[in-house]
Amino acid sequence: MSKITEVVNLVEIKLKKLLENYNFLKDENEFLLNKISDLENQIVKNEQLYNELNEKYTSLKIAKTIEGSKEDRRETKLKINALIREVDVCIKQLSE
Repeated sequence: MSKITEVVNLVEIKLKKLLENYNFLKDENEFLLNKISDLENQIVKNEQLYNELNEKYTSLKIAKTIEGSKEDRRETKLKINALIREVDVCIKQLSE
């Protein structure tokens, strides 16, 4: 009988340890999933900020060229031509 009691106690101890590990890992997993979500949100915000800053930079380059700066004139002319073509396409689509 003593042997059976020892085995049952050992099983109980191992089961308690297993449950503790399970709970710890479950909590850790939840924490990590929250951290992933936060980081994904941060990535989206950073991408939006990058896009906004890139647009401002492009606008500034165009403004400097129009202002009389000799840098990036060719690029500005190409951008203006692309915008004109885009407007022409829009006008064509509206007229149809």
